[in-house]
Amino acid sequence: MDLQDLLNKGPEEEGNPSKPKSPLVSLKSDLDFYKESIQEVSAEMMAEGYTLYPIFVAHQLKVDLGEMILDRDELNTQWTIQASSLEEFVDRGIIEEDKKEYFIKNFKPANDFMCLFVVVPEGANFVFYPYNS
Repeated sequence: MDLQDLLNKGPEEEGNPSKPKSPLVSLKSDLDFYKESIQEVSAEMMAEGYTLYPIFVAHQLKVDLGEMILDRDELNTQWTIQASSLEEFVDRGIIEEDKKEYFIKNFKPANDFMCLFVVVPEGANFVFYPYNS
C-alpha cells in the first residue's frame, strides 16, 4: 500500500468539512522532512549486512519496536521514527514465519522506497513511500 492510498478520501468524506484531518497528512509532511535521514539509515543497515529489508516504524504513541532514530519531541515534528527490520518483525511475531516470503516478494526496492509500519490508535499497516516524491 502507498501512503497516498491512505490519504485519499472516499466519496463520503469529501463533502464533510467537519471531519478532522487524517493524522497521515502530518506523516507525509514529516516524511518529506525526514526522508534523507531515513534513506541514509536504510543504506547503512543494508551495507553493514544487518538486513536487506529495513522497516521504519512511524508512530505518535510509545512503541517498543526497533531503535529510535528520529524523535518527534527533539525535532519538533508530529511523528517518531524507529528503525527495524524484517528479521525483528518475524522474531517478534508481527510478521508470521509463513508470511515472510510473501512480504519479501512484495517488498519494494529499499534504495527507492522506505518501508513504513505506520502505527495509529486504530491499528497499524505497512506503507511504501518513495524517497523521490
